[in-house]
Amino acid sequence: MRAAVLEEFGAPLVVQEVELAEPRAGEVLVRVVACGVCHTDLYTASGADPTGYAPAVLGHEGAGVVERVGEGVSSVAVGDHVVTLFSPQCRECIHCLDPRTNLCLAIREQQNVGHLPDGTTRLSRGGEPLRHFMGTSTFAEYTVMPEIALARINPDAPLAHACLFACGLSTGLGAAINTAEVQAGTTCVIFGAGIVGLGAVAGCRLQGAERIVCVDLSDQRLALAAGQGATDLVRGGGDAVAAILEMTGGLGADYTFEATGRVEVMGQAVEAARMGWGMATMCGVAGKGRTLDIVPRLLITGRRVTGSSFGGIKGRDQVPALLERSLAGEIDVEPLVSHRLSLEEVNRGFDLMHAQDGIRSVIDLS
Repeated sequence: MRAAVLEEFGAPLVVQEVELAEPRAGEVLVRVVACGVCHTDLYTASGADPTGYAPAVLGHEGAGVVERVGEGVSSVAVGDHVVTLFSPQCRECIHCLDPRTNLCLAIREQQNVGHLPDGTTRLSRGGEPLRHFMGTSTFAEYTVMPEIALARINPDAPLAHACLFACGLSTGLGAAINTAEVQAGTTCVIFGAGIVGLGAVAGCRLQGAERIVCVDLSDQRLALAAGQGATDLVRGGGDAVAAILEMTGGLGADYTFEATGRVEVMGQAVEAARMGWGMATMCGVAGKGRTLDIVPRLLITGRRVTGSSFGGIKGRDQVPALLERSLAGEIDVEPLVSHRLSLEEVNRGFDLMHAQDGIRSVIDLS
């Protein structure tokens, strides 16, 4: 099959023929139909990720169709439409059984080093193993994944839309719905109008927030935020916090969300949170070695700071429910798909991301 391989950090991915073995017990072979090009893929390919490895087949924001299942697989069957989950849900570990987190522990150790749960790979090239990326490796025509890392979805959902729920869109939606648990009638501020930030805007709207302020440097992205439910738009920069405080009578917002990965913007999200009870939720992934400085007075006066991985979403249970809300018209996904590419154009997807051209490029493998 064809796949996009990261041969060495800082170099373009190479689309080439690789081998994929049959699924073993507890595993599933998926024909990938659509895959988003996410910042996490770019982050790893650049070499900035201290946990990155090569050679490997990248890609994690995927959706496709089950082609074959291994022994013991019971939650999906041949022909099912699925979304790939870099954050699995075994439904048995202490974290899966606790509503406070979505960070499943079942296969974490092997997944972090590019292996499937049994410590081996199904990907190879010329007889030499290739490592899996985030347990998914969806920059490929097919992938083999653990059953616990697949969410079975409604086949009516367009797979070019469904793939966005595998990472970026769900991260933003879940940050508002699950992590912050935004209350109706409140004021929310979202820093960043990429796919995660736009998801957070939509999540705040779905939760019934009265005022939703979106902050970004791009007028085009701010217009998209308005389409997702933002009531107020603020140009990003050093004056953003002052503008938000002025909007809120000097007190700040009930909830703030950071979705840029820039530590200076994370600081703004904390400063813009309301004294007394404001919650600042960090969704962005900062660069290697970066730290966030917080003036203790901001915390002593009642602000809280939290983080959100994949929006706190337990993927097998909650991703299908979010997709149903999109099918019902509650979440407008189409404006978020800005470019449709072939697998051979995967590096163009990275270039578009560097240029901040559009929201999400989707690779069409159908």
